[in-house]
Amino acid sequence: MHTVNMVVHKDYKIGEIDKRIYGSFVEHMGRVVYTGIYEPTHPTADSDGFRRDVIEAVKILGVTSIRYPGGNFVSSYHWEDGVGPREERPRKLELAWKSIETNEFGTNEFMKWIKKVGAEPMMAVNLGTRGLEDAVNLLEYCNFEKGTKYSNLRIAHGVENPYGVKTWCLGNEMDGPWQIGHKTAKEYGRIAEETAKAMKLVDPSIELVSCGSSLNTMTTFPQWEADSLDCTYEYVDYISLHQYFAGQQMGTGKFLAQADSMNTYIKTVISVCDFIKAKKRSDKSINISFDEWGVWAYDSSETVRQCEDADWKIAPAISEMIYTFEDSLLFAGMLLAILKNADRVKMACQSLLTNISATIMTQENGELWVQPNYYPFAQIAKYGRGVVMDIRKSNQDENLDCVCVINEKNKELVIFAINRNEEEEQALTVELQGYEGREVGVIEHSIMISEDKKQTNEINHDAVKPQSCNHTKIERGKIVSRIPTLSWNMIRVKLK
Repeated sequence: MHTVNMVVHKDYKIGEIDKRIYGSFVEHMGRVVYTGIYEPTHPTADSDGFRRDVIEAVKILGVTSIRYPGGNFVSSYHWEDGVGPREERPRKLELAWKSIETNEFGTNEFMKWIKKVGAEPMMAVNLGTRGLEDAVNLLEYCNFEKGTKYSNLRIAHGVENPYGVKTWCLGNEMDGPWQIGHKTAKEYGRIAEETAKAMKLVDPSIELVSCGSSLNTMTTFPQWEADSLDCTYEYVDYISLHQYFAGQQMGTGKFLAQADSMNTYIKTVISVCDFIKAKKRSDKSINISFDEWGVWAYDSSETVRQCEDADWKIAPAISEMIYTFEDSLLFAGMLLAILKNADRVKMACQSLLTNISATIMTQENGELWVQPNYYPFAQIAKYGRGVVMDIRKSNQDENLDCVCVINEKNKELVIFAINRNEEEEQALTVELQGYEGREVGVIEHSIMISEDKKQTNEINHDAVKPQSCNHTKIERGKIVSRIPTLSWNMIRVKLK
């Protein structure tokens, strides 16, 4: 058994956790919306056509903000098609995913649904086939009180009070050649700059997210960030990062270690932001919105094939990945990478919420079940509140990935830990410094483990889920724990 000694000092902190890092993403792609969150004929559907079983699962998951309506979808979307009387809304060809968009579900439905799940909206505007004017019109529709064309249109649609949407994404993955309306960094930077300036004239209180790279493997990364921020820096508040990891065939150790690459990706983008800050002699710091992240369970060419075979269907079933226990450990590691950069990552969106690379799976007119990755997210979202501590570890072992959070309000210390090693347990000893005179006591040690790392919840929906264990105790004021091989762990300790 390998031993890791860890020191947590009350004055050594990384940063305060912004609750918006526990966000998710709803896009008009496959069955995310239709038969995912919206299915009027479902037995659990409420009067608005929303699946109540999904609403309840989202609440338990602890999602705090949700990005909408895309994603690649937004880059050819006309928001006006999705508002007003449903019988007057057009059916249109949806180019990103080669499907038919019925527009039954649009801006007002999303706003009504997100209120029911208790989350905040993050809206995206189309800078692919459209631009500044349409972005400003949508902002006016959502946020302006009354007395103008688009605010009055919202009121005519039955929504008296403005939504007051705080966060807006200026397009989606505009660096990607696959994107409808793809642009170079300079082309994107100029349209994003002018759109940002105009949107803040309408509502100076909003926060804007400029598009960063779609992946850290893009050939234009990180020059894209530098060139686009050179235009947008003084007018935006965040830059986005997107990342999906696959590679299950490379072996468990290398597969799970990709979470470290995500950490490096974040730090590289922070460096670029700070370079542009210095270049412009600015007093303003740009923070990170990691507004798409997740694990990809098979070759992305399969998604392309499914889209090509869709033959212009409504909500075709594409990219409905079934996650293994092993996948959930990488998923948890990616979220820990976000926490490790809590001083600069202020928003994040797990992608996607239902059915596609999702935590929640639904059957049309049928049941709901959750994947193994649902549980680490739910636990971190619930208990990962407060300050991420800048821990010091001796006997460094890359197989033990961990984050420590102190919640001063609840007088609670929480350790989230992943043992990436398939063969060796990890012994963890935690020394608390600066907390003299305080007694500590273990509240719980929750563990998620499986004899089969390829186990899923598809057939037996309870096959992989957390359980309580007694692997942690207090000895002479120190936290002493045993972290089993290939496991997800949450340890909660009360600071009395």
